[in-house]
Amino acid sequence: DNVGMAFVAQKLGAEALYDYLAKFGIGRKTEVDLQGEIAGSLRKKGTWNEVDLVTAGFGQGVAVTAMQMVKSVAAIANGGYEVTPQVVDKLVGPGWGEDLPAKIGSKILSDTTVSEITAMMVEAAEHGESKWTSVKGFKVAGKTGTAQIPIAGHYDEEKTNASFIGFAPANNPKFVMLVTLREPQTSPWASETAAPVWYNIAQDLFLRFGIQPEN
Repeated sequence: DNVGMAFVAQKLGAEALYDYLAKFGIGRKTEVDLQGEIAGSLRKKGTWNEVDLVTAGFGQGVAVTAMQMVKSVAAIANGGYEVTPQVVDKLVGPGWGEDLPAKIGSKILSDTTVSEITAMMVEAAEHGESKWTSVKGFKVAGKTGTAQIPIAGHYDEEKTNASFIGFAPANNPKFVMLVTLREPQTSPWASETAAPVWYNIAQDLFLRFGIQPEN
């Protein structure tokens, strides 16, 4: 929860937390092959106070795009390697074709860290708030997110953005997916709104990729 993440942030310190966020690409464009991408925002290194540190620990004071979020989690799914998001994988013309290989970057997480984070995300998906929406037999690594919406210098007390991000199968990932709902009306909680949508789409992806249930 927020208190726990604030504690972790204080243990890390502002400089280390900034370095981790920057390593995951927060605050800069992902270089996806689409026009109009924005970089989000990350407060400059060396300018953080104690409030900036603890709030950044649980996601406030930092602005990320959906593509940045997917790229960050994809690094976990890809064994710790940074991968540039890509929409086009081949160009084809009259009598010619050109494959556009995936751009694999540096390794930003150790194998041990990847295993530990994946295990925590599996635990969150199977036994956390969204456990009632999970699909039996498929091991998903996922996490809910319920964010307050900033308005006029403060956060709205009633409206939220709800999201669920994850990859599957957790032990041999075939896809990473993010579902975000802006100001959901039925519930403010991602476990009751975004997570069910994620799992509904995931069931179609399991069929599309020929992913068999583990049990």
